[in-house]
Amino acid sequence: MTPEDADRRRWAILFARLILALIFFMAGAWKVFSLGPLEHARRLFVEPYAHTFLPAWSLWATGVIVPFVELFAGALLLVGFRTREALLALGGVLVLVTFGHLVTEPLYEFHTHVIPRAALLLFILVMPAAEDRFSIDGWMGSRPRRR
Repeated sequence: MTPEDADRRRWAILFARLILALIFFMAGAWKVFSLGPLEHARRLFVEPYAHTFLPAWSLWATGVIVPFVELFAGALLLVGFRTREALLALGGVLVLVTFGHLVTEPLYEFHTHVIPRAALLLFILVMPAAEDRFSIDGWMGSRPRRR
């Protein structure tokens, strides 16, 4: 790989990571600070899925936890710290959202919501972590280790 190619990959990783981070961080911030976690749970989890086989306690728990996962994992992704863990948490949110929509609407068109986020997430996840040089993880990985 030429230095130009490596440079392009670094920038591609940075932009993908920042876009995905902002999408989740801002959604989490709105759900936590504007809407409120309990209102989020009630409005987007409990009421729409109350008629399904899903237990009410799981709807409440998931509805309250998801905004915090989006907020914190989005923040970690934004600065590039613990990137892999943040991506795995956000991937879990995408799987959960997909499952939820498919429970109530088996032919749910998730190409506008899930697919773009999943594409960015998978791109970052499969790229070599060492190439994310514009991140805390990348900076820490490039430092010589002391014995």
